[in-house]
Amino acid sequence: MSDHHVYVLRCADDTLYTGYTTDVERRVAEHDAGEGAKYTRGRTPVELVHVESYDDRGTAMAREYEIKQLSRPRKQRLVDD
Repeated sequence: MSDHHVYVLRCADDTLYTGYTTDVERRVAEHDAGEGAKYTRGRTPVELVHVESYDDRGTAMAREYEIKQLSRPRKQRLVDD
């Protein structure tokens, strides 16, 4: 079972935020409640637009880093697919 997830949120200001978690539902709720990352505070509500799941933390964290390095247009293509 894949317990490690990389997710992308669309914030209320139409920016995209990428993160890692072991519980996507809980983490999105934390972001919406203003308890998530500093970046998403004040940019709520957030919408979950992309999730990828992995079997180990290292692979998921490496993928999170890859997504964070993408340009805005490439991230947009990722979430649109």
